[in-house]
Amino acid sequence: MTFLVPLEPQIVKNKAKFYIESLHYGITDFRNINMAFDAHQADRIRQIFKDKKVTTVEKKMIGGLCFMVDDKMCCGTHIDKHTNASLLMARIGEEAYRKHFDDGTCLPMDFTGRHMKGYVFITSEGIDLDDDLDHWIQLCLDFNPLAKSSKKKKNSQ
Repeated sequence: MTFLVPLEPQIVKNKAKFYIESLHYGITDFRNINMAFDAHQADRIRQIFKDKKVTTVEKKMIGGLCFMVDDKMCCGTHIDKHTNASLLMARIGEEAYRKHFDDGTCLPMDFTGRHMKGYVFITSEGIDLDDDLDHWIQLCLDFNPLAKSSKKKKNSQ
């Protein structure tokens, strides 16, 4: 059986809180739990990548779903913990950020209270049309070759 935890979309900041909130809902089997994200938005993103013939790897993250391209975070769907709004997380780089920040639908990305350079959230108004979503994903793909990939964790033996 698959559960959506927490039942109302929100970000769970750490594993301990995640498990405590899950237990509150009576969930004790954590093997098949899906994190909350906007499935419709994820399907739209998948379709654009498919149309562009771009291979992605999806990673479920607390509060969303991330699409990796060439082992680098490219974009994703995210649920805002304060408003429960569905947002597009876009890694567009600092130059594109400066160009698009004043358009009213582009927000700084900050999980910890600090802005993450080169990353933005796009409100649903900014991606309502498929052409708009395609535009933002193309900005992510344009930046991807310049982006640094995360350091791989070494397996401790």
